[in-house]
Amino acid sequence: MKETVTKEMLEQFRQEFEAQRAHGIAMRAVVAGGVNKTATNYESFRKDRHEYSIKIKQGEITNQKASGRCWMFAALNTMRYQVMQNLNLETFELSQSYPLFYDKLEKSNYFLESILETLDEPLDGRLMAYLLSMPLNDGGQWDMFCGLVEKYGVVPKDAMPESVSSSATREMVSWMTYKLREFACVLREAHQQGASMEELRAKKDEMMSTVYRMLCICLGEPPRSFTFETRDKDDKFIRVENITPQEFFAKYVGLNLEDYVSLINAPTKDKPYGHSYTVKFLGSVRGGRPVRYLNVPVEVLKRASIAQMSDGQPVWFGCDVGAFSIRENGIMDMDVLKTDELFETQWNLTKAQRLDYGQSLMTHAMVFTGVNLDGEGKPERWRVENSWGKEAGKDGYYVMSDRWFDEYTYQVVVNRKYLTEEELRQYESEPIALEPRDPMGSLA
Repeated sequence: MKETVTKEMLEQFRQEFEAQRAHGIAMRAVVAGGVNKTATNYESFRKDRHEYSIKIKQGEITNQKASGRCWMFAALNTMRYQVMQNLNLETFELSQSYPLFYDKLEKSNYFLESILETLDEPLDGRLMAYLLSMPLNDGGQWDMFCGLVEKYGVVPKDAMPESVSSSATREMVSWMTYKLREFACVLREAHQQGASMEELRAKKDEMMSTVYRMLCICLGEPPRSFTFETRDKDDKFIRVENITPQEFFAKYVGLNLEDYVSLINAPTKDKPYGHSYTVKFLGSVRGGRPVRYLNVPVEVLKRASIAQMSDGQPVWFGCDVGAFSIRENGIMDMDVLKTDELFETQWNLTKAQRLDYGQSLMTHAMVFTGVNLDGEGKPERWRVENSWGKEAGKDGYYVMSDRWFDEYTYQVVVNRKYLTEEELRQYESEPIALEPRDPMGSLA
């Protein structure tokens, strides 16, 4: 047995590769066309039809463009449904730029407060490396969005339209991240020089003024009140003057966000089912709603999602969207890419092992707006509203096989009325705090 790759080993590998005619065919196909294109199984296109026994009619498809706001778009798409129902609208879109402004503001404050909590932590330690890695990530989770809405409300898209910086956040985030890391350095060095916490918080207030200024320059000032105007399906004109974002949410969305809970499926040994969990240093609004999940078998996620959609309500969910997925056709199916046949190997990691070994985690949030049930009432495929524009999938919609749901869907948000009494008791129990690096702390 050799520790290094030897010439003899290379020669053996070469001979084994060239001995099979199929290897040469696969090589030429992949070199010319790429892995996924070559491995595409077109039989999946027949099986994964965009037809559903339960289907919710939504508004026009949205587009997050070059930003990581999928969690916002998905949440707003569940909320706009309520506006459309309440006002008899054909379509409607809530501003995604408005919560982006306050998300960046609150995340900046959350980061600086986290720095103040960890002033004596070693700079080269694991926790500081985590805090400094991405202080202003575009991503987020359901509970984080609820904290923003409860504090700041929502507005129609024309009250705070998209900008270059909201549609393509990289430049804005890059410069703001630079400034936040600089602020972290200033606070830690001031602490080392003996500054009191009162003095440090005074510095932090000045820092937050800079953050606010940068956000206004990039995104525009958010409205404190606005005039709402639209026409309903019957061509009736609607005008509401001088309404605040909080009033708009209360009047036209009208959801009690406390009724909505996050269910996760993380079948790892360190997270037994039937317990609630939170994640250390994960959040955006200080003093707002904390992140909390109930870890349950995947069948519970399906049962609750089907029940909510059967009552005509869409479902926010998070998944690993890039796994066994074809963007152009909008198909998420374990059989859609036959890379096992292409490479003559098997992909053997279980869902738990993929989480433990960094092969998978929640990367994207979307909305369930339908499901196809077979003759026995069991789900076959799921209708998915994405936020990548009409060009992705079928007019912006994806189809997810039920087996794909098992393997790569990690979180759904449902009304607590669809949980059993025992599940509610488990959710309300004191949450177990996971480390910041836990895969369930990933941001969609």
